[in-house]
Order: sequence, then C-alpha cells, then structure tokens
Amino acid sequence: MLSNFGVSSVVFLRAVNVGGTNLCRPAVLAKQLGKFDVVNIGAVGTFVVRENVSESALRAAIAKKLPFKCEIMICPAKAIVDLTRKDPFARQPSGPDITRFMSVLHKRPVKMPPLPLNLPSDNDRLLKIIAIQNQFVLGLYRRQMKAIGYLGKIEKILGVPVTTRSWNTIEKVGKILRQDSRN
Repeated sequence: MLSNFGVSSVVFLRAVNVGGTNLCRPAVLAKQLGKFDVVNIGAVGTFVVRENVSESALRAAIAKKLPFKCEIMICPAKAIVDLTRKDPFARQPSGPDITRFMSVLHKRPVKMPPLPLNLPSDNDRLLKIIAIQNQFVLGLYRRQMKAIGYLGKIEKILGVPVTTRSWNTIEKVGKILRQDSRN
C-alpha cells in the first residue's frame, strides 16, 4: 500500500511489444514481480509498483524476468501524481485528431531545446513539445501516420533514450496512485 507516494514507483519499459519485437506479456511480468505488488497498465510495459523497493533492486528484478534487454525507466509515483494533478494540457488544443503524450526520459538531457518545439517545422506542425519537466516530455501530435515518426526524433533531439505513452495512460496511472493513497 502506498504511503503518501513516498515509496512507490512507476516503471516504463522502452520498445516493448512494438512491431513484433521485444515481445513480452506485461500482465504475466507483473505477476512474476508479485513480491513488489506490481499493477500492469496496458500492453506496452507500464507498471505501478506499490512496494517499497530500491530503484536498483527493482531494475535488476525486472531485467532478470525479461527475455531481452531494454531500457527501464523508473519514476517516483509522486512525480506522476503531481504532474497529472496540474493538467499540463489545460491550455492546449484537443479533439479527435490530436493525441496528447508524455515521453519519459532515461535521464535529464544535457542540452534543452527551445520550447515549444514544433516538428517538422512551425509552418507544418505534426508534433509539438510543450514542456520538459524533470524526466518528462509533454506534447501533442496530430493523428497522422507521418506524425508517429516524429516521436522517434524526440530521442535524437534530446540525446537520451525515451519511451512514450499517451496522456490517457498517464492519467490511468495517476488515478490508480491516487486511489491507493486513499486506502
């Protein structure tokens, strides 16, 4: 059970179940990590870890269970809760043709780009990075096939590995964490 988010973590696996490679069953992985009271969210490697465990021990336990190597991003639960409470997209456009996303950085980049950053350009914007807060990149992209390719460019621009989730997934994580804190 969470103690004011002080001991729990959120884990994001990078490049899991994408294009037929790095296949794993996150629900099975969560059960295998049962001693850490892990909750699986979705099919691409997003987990809430409820138990008090060091980042290094958690990272080692996850890596041992995976049949492939991948980046494992671990964040304090409180960071996710704080971010979802602020609603960083409140002043941004929304609609059926826009997807809000959050990319998790493996570590903070040395050099930060000027924001907002529009890709491919200000005149032809398919993806827009609106903020970089700690290890989180927040942005929007248009629901077009070409836009997905620009998500990969975030990693190249920042010079560190990233993994991306829709804002809907992040809100689910925040909701679980807030519910746990009340119990």
